[in-house]
Amino acid sequence: MKSFCATDVGRRRKINQDCVFATEESIGLLPNLFIVADGMGGHNAGDFASQYAVHAVTEYIRESTEANPVRLLQDAIRSANAGLIAEAASHEELAGMGTTFVATTVIDGYAYTANIGDSRLYIMKEGLTQVTRDHSLVEEMVRMGEITEEDARNHPDRNIITRALGTAPEAEVDFFDYRLEAGATILMCSDGLSNMVEKEEIENILRGDATPEEKTRLLIDAANENGGKDNIAVIIVEPDAE
Repeated sequence: MKSFCATDVGRRRKINQDCVFATEESIGLLPNLFIVADGMGGHNAGDFASQYAVHAVTEYIRESTEANPVRLLQDAIRSANAGLIAEAASHEELAGMGTTFVATTVIDGYAYTANIGDSRLYIMKEGLTQVTRDHSLVEEMVRMGEITEEDARNHPDRNIITRALGTAPEAEVDFFDYRLEAGATILMCSDGLSNMVEKEEIENILRGDATPEEKTRLLIDAANENGGKDNIAVIIVEPDAE
């Protein structure tokens, strides 16, 4: 397995509210773990929310004796959600904060993934497949047939999300288990990438012979070259690479 992760503040924002975590080594009973979180909230609240969620989840996993990856991710995320709500209640400057959260672990050829919000996990093989489903207003409109996917990319309400950690007492998290074909690549990202770089351009970068680090840098550069309107978070995982 080979992986690389990075975040970038972009060209329009002053604070980076994206947070990433990646380890190819065991963490608790999981053999590996990869996380993208995109915070929201005024001043430093979004920055706090994403970092808090990542730290809370990773620490929970380190200490847990739960062996089932889905139950473990679910319990860890619920614990982080409760912690975020408690922090917001205790500190006025953190009121209204929240964060998207997408996490995956690769076990025996499957990617076990948890998602809340609009940060994404893709699988790249012959083409780019989005595994997660966005919890956003425009995604709901697409599913209802009110707008097309192309309309959604430029819709003025595309940044309105309908679920996030820290915004409700019970975190509604989606779970996916995806069987990985030989040679598949995992891409995880915040909307600072997916809103700024066309699918075809992402595919072309991922098809290249570059390393995960080089591909990550190329994707971030592409997002910035296209405007860099938001923070950018990217994780690339090549499960089969030695």
